[in-house]
Amino acid sequence: MVSTFYRYLSTGISFSGLSFEYLIAPSTVRAIVKDCCDKIWERLQPVYMGSDKMNEEDWINIADKFYDRTNFPNVIGAVDGKHVRVVKPDNSGSKYFNYKKYFSQVLMAWVDADYKFVFIDGGSLGGMSNSTVFKESKMGQMLENNKLNIREGWPLPGDENGRMMPFYVVADKAFGLSKHVLRPYAKKNLAIPKRIFNYRHSRARRLVECTFGILVNKWRIFLRPLDIGEQFCDSIIMCCCVLHKFVRMKDGIHFPDTLCECTLDNVSFGVSEHRGADVRRYLSSCFTTPEGAVPWQYNKI
Repeated sequence: MVSTFYRYLSTGISFSGLSFEYLIAPSTVRAIVKDCCDKIWERLQPVYMGSDKMNEEDWINIADKFYDRTNFPNVIGAVDGKHVRVVKPDNSGSKYFNYKKYFSQVLMAWVDADYKFVFIDGGSLGGMSNSTVFKESKMGQMLENNKLNIREGWPLPGDENGRMMPFYVVADKAFGLSKHVLRPYAKKNLAIPKRIFNYRHSRARRLVECTFGILVNKWRIFLRPLDIGEQFCDSIIMCCCVLHKFVRMKDGIHFPDTLCECTLDNVSFGVSEHRGADVRRYLSSCFTTPEGAVPWQYNKI
């Protein structure tokens, strides 16, 4: 029974294909997969995906790892949405039809610096924008309403006695800019400080893209359209995400990261406003100072 479930998720083979291999009816295979997905999420979610498990120290540890790997301070996560391809649900109209010109459900994910999911929200309509999905998700509302046990601010590396900077997640330009969400500058022909900010920002944000790549490479069911019901599709997405985190934590997460560069010490910053635009503007400026720059950034832009 368990082997049938894992084979379905890891290979993407159809229910009919598995029924020939295991000599059981396709409906039975379907029931096995659905039951396993629900049970795994029920057992593992409270342990590995429970928002009430996070405290101030956990967020500080995430921020420290982001800084070590990406040289971007006070980042508590990278956020993005992944379109999971599905066969058009019956009587759904264009609700699931996305800007990429196929039908999908959106997996909204918040990841840490170790390519692990912190929060996930699945089952959103593919026709919705990432910004809307995030704002309407539980994670987005809890972040906006300061209900995630995140400190109001934290001094930047090397500036323990300076002013506090807010913690924030990094996201692409599809998301709205706010106190706790930093997006890149969207216009072309930007000045050097803004281009450097975008480069430094992308080094932190790419961790969520890498996490999606790891997820799809391990659970190859996502390489084809899911030809199942909407709730069943949601069960598979949530199950694979919690299994991804379980495996990452049990098998180990420490490995050479070829996309990381050396880190900096003794960086000193300050900021006068906590609003997203002011934080972004100030970071753009300080990333071009001798204390805040990384040696290779001018070659990358």
